[in-house]
Amino acid sequence: MASESQLPPSRTPRRGLEAFASRDFRLYQLARVAGILGAEAQSVAVAWHVYAMTHRALDLGYTGLALFLPAIVFLLPAGHVADRFDRRKVILICYCLQLLCSATLLAITLAGVHSVWPIYAVLFTIGSGRAFSGPASSALIPHLVPEGQLVNAITWGGAIFQFANTAGPAVGGLLFTLPLAHLLPHHPGLTHEFTGAGIVYLFTLLAQIWFITLIANLHVRPGRMEHRAASLKVVFAGFQYVRSMPLLLGAFSLDLFVVLLGGAVALMPIFAQEILHTGPRGLGMLRAAPAVGAMITSLLLARFPLKRHAGRRLFIAVAVFGIVTIIFGLSRSLWLSLVALAISGAADMISVIVRGSLLQLATPPEMRGRVSAVNSLFLGASNEFGEFESGVTAQWWGAVRATVIGGIGSLCVAGLWAAFFPSLRQVDELSAEKLRAQAPTETEPQIAEP
Repeated sequence: MASESQLPPSRTPRRGLEAFASRDFRLYQLARVAGILGAEAQSVAVAWHVYAMTHRALDLGYTGLALFLPAIVFLLPAGHVADRFDRRKVILICYCLQLLCSATLLAITLAGVHSVWPIYAVLFTIGSGRAFSGPASSALIPHLVPEGQLVNAITWGGAIFQFANTAGPAVGGLLFTLPLAHLLPHHPGLTHEFTGAGIVYLFTLLAQIWFITLIANLHVRPGRMEHRAASLKVVFAGFQYVRSMPLLLGAFSLDLFVVLLGGAVALMPIFAQEILHTGPRGLGMLRAAPAVGAMITSLLLARFPLKRHAGRRLFIAVAVFGIVTIIFGLSRSLWLSLVALAISGAADMISVIVRGSLLQLATPPEMRGRVSAVNSLFLGASNEFGEFESGVTAQWWGAVRATVIGGIGSLCVAGLWAAFFPSLRQVDELSAEKLRAQAPTETEPQIAEP
């Protein structure tokens, strides 16, 4: 079983690049680029595909709901699986499942199916795979680098994630409108079938194959962290630990309500087509803009890390996120909308780095899978269920009003959480020694078993 720390590199890495001294970290991040590129491109294709069939905001919301529901259904077993089995193997199995799902989406397109329900069924299956791969992926990261380089690894992981988020939607929008008649002149039937969503789904398939290949070549073998069989005490330990740690509970729930209220990702097809009057390529630009801002911020923080006042900066970033969400909702200019979204991504990245550091550094190694599963539930509720919430509120009030009200709600949440969780607001240095000092005396509180 691989230990949490590895042998130091033969030469000192450049400042800000410490995590890249690990071969497995480099391979893992290359794999993530491929996986996220494919997933983000596919999400653009699915959103445009569904909206083109129904022209209803609520149906866009259902795509998020289909992805989110498995997080609730499989939350408890997913966390336990991540702690009990080899996390690398769990990730491989989950992505093989997603590979089959992308192949099914391609088959639906080639068959000319004009119903959204098969797409929702596939999205539910994709969400099921993500429910298990999310905690395993998060818990795998500390095995790839020494503990002293963990914050640097989290920061670079955020930068790489945002790079792929930047390119993924743009690639999806570009491929969706790619004129394949020039590429397949001798196969007019295939040209028709692969136009639009089909070519995007094919791209996602290839990206997922590359992801699986790279993960299979990792040297790290985390092995079993939790040796006890499943029981209520073991399975619920992640919930109990988060509940007993105000730092984690405050950080997770802050992100949940801010993104749930202020996220407008599900409504971007409406803004692209009906408000800003652009097409799929414009949609790709809108989806990519937050990632551009986030990527720039993460690159800066990798070179100049957050050394002091992390909690205070977290709440400032959340307030900025709410303000620019309001600006985006009121904007009628594509460029102003892109700038607002880029700033929102920059503010969100500060939250991501602080929250990710709290998760990894304040949690014992043997519980990271279960605590990551709890975090995945909060993330799913803020992202996928947030898309459903955005679709419902847009159906009631319209996309503009729903977005503006959501931005105002985010500002209110930031103020309330700063008062409710003073320990989070007062977090200063992001280090395991400082953060674990606030952990409960018992790692796993007692739970009455039947």
